[in-house]
Amino acid sequence: MRLSTRIGLAVGCTVPLLVLASGWLLLTLVARDLYRAEDAHLRERAAAAVPEARALLRASAAGRPKAADTRERQLYSAALDVGVRVVGPDATFSGGPQPGDSVALPADAAGPVTVRDGGRSWRALSRPVKGTRVSGTLWVFAPDTADRTQIRLVRRRVVLTALLAAPLSGLLAWGVATGAARPLRRLTRRTAGLDPRISTARPHHEPTGVTEVDELAATVRTVLARYDEQAARTAEALDTARSFSAAASHELRTPLMSMGTNLDILADHPDLPGPDRTEVLADLRHEHARLLGLLVMLRELGRGDLVEAEALGTVNLTEIADAAVAEARRRVPDARITLAAPPALAVHGWEPGLRLLCDNLIGNALAHGRDAQGRADVTVEVRGAGVDAGSCSGDQVVITVDDRGPGVPPEARLRIFERFQRGPDSTGSGLGLTLVAQQAALHRGSVTVTERPDGTGASFEVRLPSGGGTLPLRRDWLIGTAGANRSQSFPKDRP
Repeated sequence: MRLSTRIGLAVGCTVPLLVLASGWLLLTLVARDLYRAEDAHLRERAAAAVPEARALLRASAAGRPKAADTRERQLYSAALDVGVRVVGPDATFSGGPQPGDSVALPADAAGPVTVRDGGRSWRALSRPVKGTRVSGTLWVFAPDTADRTQIRLVRRRVVLTALLAAPLSGLLAWGVATGAARPLRRLTRRTAGLDPRISTARPHHEPTGVTEVDELAATVRTVLARYDEQAARTAEALDTARSFSAAASHELRTPLMSMGTNLDILADHPDLPGPDRTEVLADLRHEHARLLGLLVMLRELGRGDLVEAEALGTVNLTEIADAAVAEARRRVPDARITLAAPPALAVHGWEPGLRLLCDNLIGNALAHGRDAQGRADVTVEVRGAGVDAGSCSGDQVVITVDDRGPGVPPEARLRIFERFQRGPDSTGSGLGLTLVAQQAALHRGSVTVTERPDGTGASFEVRLPSGGGTLPLRRDWLIGTAGANRSQSFPKDRP
């Protein structure tokens, strides 16, 4: 059922009820006013007639007919336009308009009451008549004007008006609602043919002046915008999943083939000498560790590409760096790892991603930053940018990881952040520094690699805005456009 029809029916049912309620209230108030006027008139006439009624009863009791007739005429003159009835011990005198003698009167009517005589009704009031030698009751009567034909006529007209108001008000409300809903129908026609799955067209809405319609149009646009956003994110997720599958199959092929070869050797040569068997098993463990590390790194890249803004919050970067250094010391007990950081340095970011960034920077330094004697000496520093290293303030925070290894050649300092870039002697997955670059871009920061100030080893520096910001619109490091992201987010020169 259309909204205009619903409104028409609702108004068509409500207006007659309101008319009836208003008419009933009006008739009640008018009848009350009439009763009050009638009753006040009766009291006034009764007060004027009581002395005459007393004199009439005395004359009648004394046996003076002429005096009684005179007093009766005086009584009727005092009553004026109301009917009177004097009921004495021995006689009853009545005159003027009043109910018939057969109508039973109430035993006590100190206040005005309604008395019915056939089709007519009367307002009646009684007053006791007491004297030294006589007693009786004076009744005064007046036609009940509150129940006259005019009042009944008004009542019928109220009912007739209510019956006519039902269809007329319903039609009028339907017409008004139909006109008011015209902007809504236009909006419905514009949005009826939209299919966000196959078309990027969106409805253009001009303000109509109807608040509800304009709000609905804004809501429709918002919903479609959110649909587009989610569709884009879903497409990115599908691309990420496909790229994950392709990258995993490509990178896993070599270690899986190597593992298959080693398993064939063990299966075909059960009597393989001990040293050779130990070498084959070591190769299997190495390839297994490489596979496991590669899968973990690919999973972390996928998480970074799909992280949402709701996951970001205030993070204590000092605690993250301290936990990463403690974990690295546990894994590589022979390494010398030092940490310089203020007690608390807050940054707005994704806590798992920042921990991943620190872990991979330190892990890269431990794997490739050993000196000629094979010692690992790594320095980790966390500080606010533009101020002393021990300060907790600044618009940026800087994470620096230095080692004393052979360093990174200038021509490779950008390429090492791309996927699967490994040195000739590397046994890693080639994704550790890619994860570092991804997290720096995710936090609207930058990562650079240079030489240490003394000219030895490598110095990796990550700069992050302390206040954070919005997430990048496109995050596709797992797909393989890290170079495009890096060119946008990682300047060669330090800020």
